[in-house]
Amino acid sequence: MADTPSGIRVLLVDDHQVVRRGLRTFLEVQDDIEVVGEAADGDEGVARAEELRPDVILMDLKMPGTGGLDALRRLRELANPARVLIVTSFTEQRTVVPALRAGAAGYVYKDIDPDALAGAIRSVHAGHVLLQPEVAQVLLSQEEQGPAPGRGGSLTEREREVLGHIADGRSNREIARALVLSEKTVKTHVSNILMKLDLADRTQAALWAVRNGIAD
Repeated sequence: MADTPSGIRVLLVDDHQVVRRGLRTFLEVQDDIEVVGEAADGDEGVARAEELRPDVILMDLKMPGTGGLDALRRLRELANPARVLIVTSFTEQRTVVPALRAGAAGYVYKDIDPDALAGAIRSVHAGHVLLQPEVAQVLLSQEEQGPAPGRGGSLTEREREVLGHIADGRSNREIARALVLSEKTVKTHVSNILMKLDLADRTQAALWAVRNGIAD
């Protein structure tokens, strides 16, 4: 996704006005990030996302009425192209996987360093999967989540290579360049990987690769 002339367009979705104000104040001093709107709950967030078509949405999970998870699912149903970065105070492992499965491109806690948050926005905008180290540790501690490791045996060696690159956050174009393949061939490999592992998207594929030792 290419930057617009005004930079990465960000929508803030959080029910606390003071949080939104703080995020806006910090982000608006970033040369390459522009806050284009705010919303106080999931319903308003979805509506604003459809209206404004931001590049990245910063979204809390727990909000009155429609929360972050339901909003994520609705954005996916609408095929909204925005990349959603969850910014939440929820540290329980039961909230992480559902958010990622619902379509979140990243998950960080509200105590994240401001500069790290700006970096996270840039990372998910570039197509990467972004997890704060503490969040990644939560995921790696869960043995019951995700497909069984044995399913990886159905992948070809080339598909395992592609999967490793997906876990590193590389785009199809970057993978094609690294493996000296056409972008169309890489896209076919990605589709086969998702089908064989019964996964919905690249985020799940990246997490599967980490959990099953294909990537760090």
